[in-house]
Amino acid sequence: MIALRHAELFSFELHTRMPFRYGIATLTQLPHAILRLTFEIGGVRQYGLAADNLPPKWFTKNAARDPAEEIAEMFQIIRAAVRHAQGIQADTPFAYWRQLYAAQASWARAQGLAPLLAHLGTSLVERALVDAVCRHRRTPFAQALQSNLLGIDLGQLHAPLAGSAPRDWLPANPVKTVFARHTVGLSDPLESADLPASERLHDGLPQTLVDCIRAYGLRHFKIKINGEAERDRERLLSMARIFARECGPDFAFSLDGNESFREIGPFAQVLSSLFALPELRDFWPHLLFVEQPWHRDVALSPAIGNLAEAWPDRPPIIIDESDADIGSTARALELGYAGTSHKNCKGIFKSIANACLLAHHTRQGRATMLSGEDLTNVGPIALTQDLAAAAALGITTIERNGHHYFAGLAEFPPALQAAALQFHPDLFIRSTAGWPRVHVEQGRIDLASVNAAPFGSAGELDLSALTAVAPV
Repeated sequence: MIALRHAELFSFELHTRMPFRYGIATLTQLPHAILRLTFEIGGVRQYGLAADNLPPKWFTKNAARDPAEEIAEMFQIIRAAVRHAQGIQADTPFAYWRQLYAAQASWARAQGLAPLLAHLGTSLVERALVDAVCRHRRTPFAQALQSNLLGIDLGQLHAPLAGSAPRDWLPANPVKTVFARHTVGLSDPLESADLPASERLHDGLPQTLVDCIRAYGLRHFKIKINGEAERDRERLLSMARIFARECGPDFAFSLDGNESFREIGPFAQVLSSLFALPELRDFWPHLLFVEQPWHRDVALSPAIGNLAEAWPDRPPIIIDESDADIGSTARALELGYAGTSHKNCKGIFKSIANACLLAHHTRQGRATMLSGEDLTNVGPIALTQDLAAAAALGITTIERNGHHYFAGLAEFPPALQAAALQFHPDLFIRSTAGWPRVHVEQGRIDLASVNAAPFGSAGELDLSALTAVAPV
């Protein structure tokens, strides 16, 4: 039997080393939340950890709301999930999560909260639960999926998977290394000439796109566009020249549409016009997929129609923000999307089921994909758990931008910085300023220590320097 016995929520502010513009928002600071939950598992108490940044304007994309109000709402949602978790007892982690998901969803509907936002709270509790179970059984996450230690019943989430287990669909072993798909934000400087002297940083980390390519050996990229035709065109032309010069033919990229469109036709026309540019003829064959070009309000609705019928020769297109509930990916596939994204903040069990569903369609002859995307992921908990989940699901290219927009772990307590270097010496190295930063070499991240840990995060972490948020 599994039951929650104690909960602690901590938070501290993180500041970006440079502004990160995504969609309607430009991020300069945000809270980083850490949740420590103690569960009773088969009569034994075991804590588990979860953590995440709390970014305003991503979960709802509402330009009119005050960011401070959105942040307060996210804390309210986390507290609600913990409160719901305290009333649950279940025989397996999956059964526990099912009850939690239902309780949080019911509460969110009564509050008028969007599912994507509401289940941020669910995902933090489930991550702490998964961490506790893996620590209790001394079993790495990927192995827990292969043995179905978490008790996952895939048929409860997707009918075509009834009678199967995660091991029937997922890789037998986790991915050992992963491409760091570098985000090129809407306002990021591409070359030195694009960076005014007044904005140049002196923290030992690269800043422009060219500097990042040379410092990290980058080969995979995520390019953000926003529907401003001339601006998008000029940025893409510049990046095509940079990639050709710095990477040669050895590069790949995804395109993030940032929910900038509301109909299939206008986006299809924009992309077709870009495909037709002679200067980009050698650029487009390196495209991996397009991510969420249509606003979440319409992306899965009858209003937008069927992609397969309206745009037969489209590139692979996946959902991201529209992956708001358990049935979202199945609906997306019916509409002609190629797949969805994985982010821990959208839910571990949901991503596992999505990965299995996509594998099921692939075996039937349809090309599908599960991408790995970032939410400025940082830290010795949030980042490592996200990497562990992605590796177990077989994702080989993951958008990683936290180490670019934040100065490594510089703002984390010294004890957590030391733990990152001690327990994950392959993932973190010491920067020239002394604090840990993510180690990206030849464009890749080594996941050996992440895969060997219970759920990504190894060792016992000292949280005594953190300030608790009360009440939980």
